[in-house]
Amino acid sequence: MRDLIQYAIPGFVILLIVEILVTVRQQKDYYIFKDTASSLSMGIGNVIISAIIGKAVVFGALSLVYQFRLFTIDMTQWWAWVILFFAEDFSYYWFHRISHSSRYFWASHVVHHSSVKYNLGTALRQTWTGNITGAFIFWLWLPLLGFSPVAVMTMQAISLLYQFWIHTELIHKLPAPIEFMFNTPSHHRVHHGSDLAYLDKNHAGILIIWDRLFGTFEPERARPTYGLTTNVDSHNPVRIAFHEWSAIWRDLSQSGSLRNALGYVFGPPGWSHDGSRKTTKQLREQQREVSEHH
Repeated sequence: MRDLIQYAIPGFVILLIVEILVTVRQQKDYYIFKDTASSLSMGIGNVIISAIIGKAVVFGALSLVYQFRLFTIDMTQWWAWVILFFAEDFSYYWFHRISHSSRYFWASHVVHHSSVKYNLGTALRQTWTGNITGAFIFWLWLPLLGFSPVAVMTMQAISLLYQFWIHTELIHKLPAPIEFMFNTPSHHRVHHGSDLAYLDKNHAGILIIWDRLFGTFEPERARPTYGLTTNVDSHNPVRIAFHEWSAIWRDLSQSGSLRNALGYVFGPPGWSHDGSRKTTKQLREQQREVSEHH
């Protein structure tokens, strides 16, 4: 099995350099050196961890489930790849959406949102803990159905390759049919916005149709404010990788009850037992109440 992501790394680097050169020429504020260095460090760490541990964990889990498959799907048939494309993209949507609504998965995914800039370097800012902590469970139904583990992981890699190019501010809007069907730079900029209107929107991998179908689509109306509602304020890769796990541990040590502990681990990001912090839903309700009051 060849890792498509590793083969694509030279292409990532070339496109990143091109975007930097264009950005400098246009005198845009899309890059900060330390921020980009952090993103690259996170990307390198992700590749190393995936090569040593992550791929073995994922491939092992998919292979184990494949032993109990309901069917055996012939991956030499073109239609099998078409079905797998939609099934994998559907799986990615729900993984991504739940990664924004459950703090356990958010603790890994938050890494990707921690940059205050939006560029091709940000695309490489990847988690070190995602596969180790079980993100792969969202794809286990595919080998159970009968798709081979190698085919599933290949389609996952294709999805990640696609998502690289949409991390840019240099592309404004594409033709309407493309914007309607596919995840684009415009749609994904919204996803990286920390503005209240943009929080937890546009979870698409390749196809934006899932967001349109399940009510999480939001069009880009103004340039987003990138980053987190409370930024990490650090360029240290270790701090970026583990800051939310550390925060969960601190909350657990002060939770006071099993119910609170479960809320801090599996509840939505921002949940607190005493209301001292707010979830996205609570922030929107608060905004509505203020609007109605005025």
